[in-house]
Formats: sequence, C-alpha cells, structure tokens
Amino acid sequence: MSTASHIGQRISELRHVRQLTTRQLAAKVNISVSFLEKIERGARNPSPGLIPRLAEALGVGPDQITGQPYMNGTETEEQAQAVIPELRRILLTYDNPDDLPAAPRPLAALAAEMDHVVQMRQDGRYVPMGPLLPGLLSELTHIALTSRGQEQQRAFWWLARGYRATNSLAHKMGYHDLSFTAIERVRWAAGQSGDPLMQVTAAYLKAGAMVRVGTFSSARRVLEGLLDEVERLSPEQCMTDAHLALQGAVLLKLAILEARDRRSDSDSRARARLDEARQHAEVLGSDTTHYEMSFGPTNLRIHEVAALIDSGDTEQALARLREWGTEEDRDEWEVPASFAGERASHHYIDVAAARLAEGDRTGAHRDLLQARRIAPTHTRYHPTTRATAATLARLDRKNNDSIAGLARWAGA
Repeated sequence: MSTASHIGQRISELRHVRQLTTRQLAAKVNISVSFLEKIERGARNPSPGLIPRLAEALGVGPDQITGQPYMNGTETEEQAQAVIPELRRILLTYDNPDDLPAAPRPLAALAAEMDHVVQMRQDGRYVPMGPLLPGLLSELTHIALTSRGQEQQRAFWWLARGYRATNSLAHKMGYHDLSFTAIERVRWAAGQSGDPLMQVTAAYLKAGAMVRVGTFSSARRVLEGLLDEVERLSPEQCMTDAHLALQGAVLLKLAILEARDRRSDSDSRARARLDEARQHAEVLGSDTTHYEMSFGPTNLRIHEVAALIDSGDTEQALARLREWGTEEDRDEWEVPASFAGERASHHYIDVAAARLAEGDRTGAHRDLLQARRIAPTHTRYHPTTRATAATLARLDRKNNDSIAGLARWAGA
C-alpha cells in the first residue's frame, strides 16, 4: 500500500477517533471539504505546511501523519539508522559523558574532521556522515568540559556544529524527538562558545523546528527578535557579509512561516520578507554559507518558489520557474550544480509535488529523479518524496518501470 494512502488513511482514522466530520476538520484547517476528501482517498497529498495544521487539529504530532521514522525495507540496515541509539546516549549524557577509551585527539584534528562532517551534511550525505558523529561528539565534549579559556570556547563552538549535524540527521531521518534534543544541545554549546552569532544560529534552528510543528506565533517572535539581535551585534551598525547572510536566512525562514500560517495577510507578509531578503542578497551578490546558512540569490529563488507552493499557489510557483528560465534561455530555471545538495534536492522534491498538483506527472517524476541524483538519502527519507512517488505509481497506467522502481526505492 502506498505512503500517500497511508497518510490519507491516518488522517481519516484520526478524524474518526476524534469524532470529526470531513466538513468539521476541513474548517479547522481552512481547506475545502473536497480537497480533504481527495487527501483521505490518496488522490492528493497534503503540503508540508498543511501537515502540522492537520496534526494540531487532530491532536497528534506531525510524525503521526507522515508515519516517520520510516523503518521498512533495507532502511533498517543503513548506517545512518544504526547510529541513532548511540546518538541518543551521547545527547543524554552531554554534561556528564562516559569515559573515553583513549585521550581525545587534538582540537585541530577534531575541527578538521568536523569541517568534513559539515560538508557532508550540506550535501545530504547522511549515510557516511552518521558513523562519524558519535566519536567526534564524544571527543569534543571531553575537551570542552576539561579545557579552559579560548580552547574551551573553540571546543564548544565546534561541538555546537556537531550537534547541528546531529539535528539534521535526526530530522531528515524522521527522529523528531532526537532532533529537538539536538537543537537544545546546540543552544547549550553555542551559549558557551563565546560567539554571539553562533547563539543566533542556535535560536534560528529552534525557530525552524517551531515552524515545522506549526507554532507560528512563537517562531515569529523568535525570528523577529533575531533580526534585531543581528543588527545590534553588527560592528558600529555596519553589516558584514556574515551579518547580512544570517539576517537574510532569518528573513527567508519568516517568509516560509508566513506562507504556511495562512492568516488573511499571509501572502503579502511573505512577499515583504522575501523583498527584504532580496535586498540582502543583492548586497552580497553571490551565494554564501556563513554559519552553515545557505544564503544568496540561489536560496532566495528556492524560497520564493517554496513560499508559493506552501501557500497553495502551485501554478504561480511553476510559472516563476519558467520566467526565470526565459531570462537564461532555458525552459525553466535550475539550481546551480555547485549549490548545497541538501537544499537543492529539497527544491526539486517541492517542485515535484507542485507539478503533481498541477497534473504534470511526467515532470513530477523527472524532478524526483533529479532530487535523487543530487542527494539520494535526503530524497529517500523525505515524506513528500514518498507521498509523491506513491501517487505517481498509483496513477501510472502504463506500468512504467522507472516510476515503479522509484516508488519501491522510496518505500512507497
């Protein structure tokens, strides 16, 4: 049975448990009855922004809607899954760790390995990244807790980056409780790193988690506060590239928040945040990765499309891609090949869902294949991939081997 049907069936089952009619649930999440009926039948898939609203209305967590974490097929044997119990133990004992079998390596060696881990995280390469994290976190923790002065602060700074990689792994694999714990550990380590911008980064990650579970008002307060904080931290009110990039990333997150919140003025608020971010991107002139925040012209376009998709305007989102493509003498705009794999694959997963909503099954299939080429593990574990692939397979009347194979690979 397909993942898309699972999502629809879960929603239907939870709705019956809560003794809600389709009309009552549709009213709670501000969608039409016919759209909800299509979701429950598996004919349409809920967007990433709709899932937390449905979960809240049904009194469950979003993971109960999506069915994460996924543990079917060969995924139970993957290295990225195998490290989850060890990461839980390390995050639990963060301030009182187990003894090491040998003295930790020098901080410079650990920093170099963490740089490698960070690159793998940005590329969505979770399978090779996962086994490196437990040992690296353990060694950095011991140095951070036993050293003093600048070395201690630097150890905490690198430890914060390790916890961020752990958060990303846990979130992408569907272990949301572990992801939330990892974010709190990022905040703990960042607070002792002596770097205010690392603390901004930690708060940004927490706000992102709030957006994912639909606590929009709390997330908005945090993000708007971060805009002011970055401004305050800038040297003599002169924004450096790092300050601009962090503010830009916060503005993009606010744009997605507004697109998903679906208040009466959500669309105009989202556009306003995107316009502010565009000004920052124009000043920077190129894509940057300060504090692991992908910000610049490329991520601005990715978020502009994502905000339209999250607001339900899939037609305009696809039109925007064609418009940008015309500027480059292409049919559609494409993410540059050099861009971070995790972010690029996420874009193609979103666009695939938008194409499916607009009835372009061939295009949706093509975009999922592109996402898989860029970042296979990230694509495979993304709930939108599973829902889209499952729907494509169910609607395929020509028994296309590629579509069937993609659905099986995605666990749909």
